[in-house]
Amino acid sequence: MGVLEQFELALCIPLCMTCIMTLSVSLEMVYVILSDPRLAPAPRVASRSLGLATEPWGPLGPLAVGPAPGHALGAWRILHLVFLAYILGNIIGNLCLFIRRNPSIRGVFLSGQALGQGWRYCYVCESHVPQRCSHCDDCKVCVLRRDHHCVFFGQCVGHANYRYFLCCITHLWLGLLHAIILNTEIFMEFLQEGISLHSLFLLIMPWAMLITRQVSLSAFWFAFVADTCVVGFLFVSAFLLFHLQLLWRGQTTWEWSAGRHGLYHLGWRRNVMELMGQRWYLTWFCPLIPSSLPGDGVTFEIRPLPAHKPTSLF
Repeated sequence: MGVLEQFELALCIPLCMTCIMTLSVSLEMVYVILSDPRLAPAPRVASRSLGLATEPWGPLGPLAVGPAPGHALGAWRILHLVFLAYILGNIIGNLCLFIRRNPSIRGVFLSGQALGQGWRYCYVCESHVPQRCSHCDDCKVCVLRRDHHCVFFGQCVGHANYRYFLCCITHLWLGLLHAIILNTEIFMEFLQEGISLHSLFLLIMPWAMLITRQVSLSAFWFAFVADTCVVGFLFVSAFLLFHLQLLWRGQTTWEWSAGRHGLYHLGWRRNVMELMGQRWYLTWFCPLIPSSLPGDGVTFEIRPLPAHKPTSLF
């Protein structure tokens, strides 16, 4: 099944918007890296220890076009660009593999002999489905160990693609943190010039400033992307912490919302290995690292209940 055949138009739109915003933030980061004079090679010996130039932003601030004349890339700019390329490559790679790895029951042989406790019948798919499997109305299919339907990626998060989903949002978090660090000095330049009503409205409501023609299109776009980085960082931070907690407990989002705690908790190392694979400690660095999953998404080991000692009458 091709990638385009897996999605309807309504599910492709959020995925395209996510890609556009990721590309916009990446281009803004490249622009800041190349135009920030503090990342240029320092001509004086006193500045060589940090590798940063002491010159402030030009008269146009971060909206100046291109790096200053005569400034080479320098070690710090190359380091930032390499790190940005690494983060962007991981985001794109994990996203592509997340879409490619279908977590549904399509193509999975569900043997009738394996029917047991926890199995139920899905009247939409007309098939018996195992425990921790549920039907998704958006994907129109049952998903093995379904966690949730990700509206930003246009597909369900399940047993086969959870690794790529978690690694993707992890590198999204790192990329947004990198963008905020690069934009911090720019915000400080605004504060050093004095907080005015114009600058506050530009940072808080850039759309209103653009509609009223108070700022140029380039200034609006820079402020909009900078605001997106801050809001996106806060959102992704909460989302990442939530899923790391679920990974630690061996739990899905649906089980957490239903109050089913501790049933599949096999210890943090086993829980991580069940979803990230045998080489879970390497999967965070590159999506192409092979790491086979120990389970099949159909049967799951349940944590044994502690044995209760009989109460003595004496």
